[in-house]
Amino acid sequence: MSSSDKFQADALGASDTIELPCRDVWLIPAFGNVGVVNCGDEGLVIFDIAQPAFEKKIFNDIRKFTDKPVKYLIFSHGHFDHAFGFRVFLKEIEEKGWKKPQIIAHENCIKRFEKYKMMDGHQNFINSQQFAALTQKGVRRVVFPETSLDPTIIIRDNENYSFKLGSFTFELYPEWGETDDAIWMYLPEKKVIFSGDLIISHYPNVGNPYKVQRYPKHWALAMERMLQKKAEYLIPGHGALIEGPENIKECLTITAEAMHFVHDEVVKRLNQGKWFEELYHEMLEIYPKKFEKSKWLRPVYGCYRFAIHAVYRLYHGWYNSGNPTDLFPSKSADIANELLKIAGSNSEDRYFEHAKKLFEDGKLQLALHILDVIIKGTDTQNKEMLLRSYSLKRKILKKQANLETSFIVKNILNNGAIQIKNKIKEIKKS
Repeated sequence: MSSSDKFQADALGASDTIELPCRDVWLIPAFGNVGVVNCGDEGLVIFDIAQPAFEKKIFNDIRKFTDKPVKYLIFSHGHFDHAFGFRVFLKEIEEKGWKKPQIIAHENCIKRFEKYKMMDGHQNFINSQQFAALTQKGVRRVVFPETSLDPTIIIRDNENYSFKLGSFTFELYPEWGETDDAIWMYLPEKKVIFSGDLIISHYPNVGNPYKVQRYPKHWALAMERMLQKKAEYLIPGHGALIEGPENIKECLTITAEAMHFVHDEVVKRLNQGKWFEELYHEMLEIYPKKFEKSKWLRPVYGCYRFAIHAVYRLYHGWYNSGNPTDLFPSKSADIANELLKIAGSNSEDRYFEHAKKLFEDGKLQLALHILDVIIKGTDTQNKEMLLRSYSLKRKILKKQANLETSFIVKNILNNGAIQIKNKIKEIKKS
């Protein structure tokens, strides 16, 4: 099983619920993970609640080891896979006449829920793209913004919060990382960290090509604050339980170091007056081998290439080439037509043969650029050339997808291949 396939299996809830060796703390794997602290007769504290597709699984798993009510529900952040799987719990509360739990979240989580309501159509579209491999397995719409559960206790930036329930103390720390509304929790009596998506057992999801800004430097500092706890267990937002002080130290240390590295090296090159293309390819060349080999930084979901973009757009505007030609570019189809004109008679054949040669030489990305000149510029009457070009492009995308390890990258490439397959059908019918 590839690392990306492993992520998909974990996302679909393939792992079993476990009680941590320290007792009274449970990890329920889903999309994403749920942490439960059983405070005896005082009730339950739940850290994250996954997404609606897994709410029955989570509920049933919890009710296998306790019938106590939920007293606190904490959102590590407002993403759909951590804050929307609560409806079955609310139904139980209503049926049994229990008091509703306190809902704890970062102040920016409220703004996130409002944004989801405003951008519902867009969010549904980009999530269907990003999680295409999952939607094909029955997980359809992933965000229902009209059903968000608003917090009753709000944690503000730079203001830590703690509370007690039974014999346990719950320490909550606001951060920025994958989002600007992150919270992680420490349970000192059991030496357990609940990290949310600040830790996802592989390279941080920073620089996601579909989503808004993420924060590598803040992420690194959050890891360093977690290190101070000297925890013995860490429940990540996705992935398996991390056990043992040395494992946790290694995970947090190298993740912090990787985030410092990508941030500081991009900033250094910005200060040298370098534009994105030069900066990006330099960054690819200097990626340290120890990061590349680390089991904690595998590019299973996020990846280093995404992180370069994240830092760059944090500090830079949309004009990113330094070439005035790119300030207000012509339509790519018009550019392609002019290039075909310059090549003269049989230009499509020449471009296609060159793209085919690049493909055979293993220069897949260059081949795609050349094929796009044909696809965007070829007269729609030239069906044969369009079919050949689309077919080769689809073949290249599928090969690239097989070479990639990142779940997001695979989805982007496979989505493109599916769209081309549909386009080929349309051309054949016309």
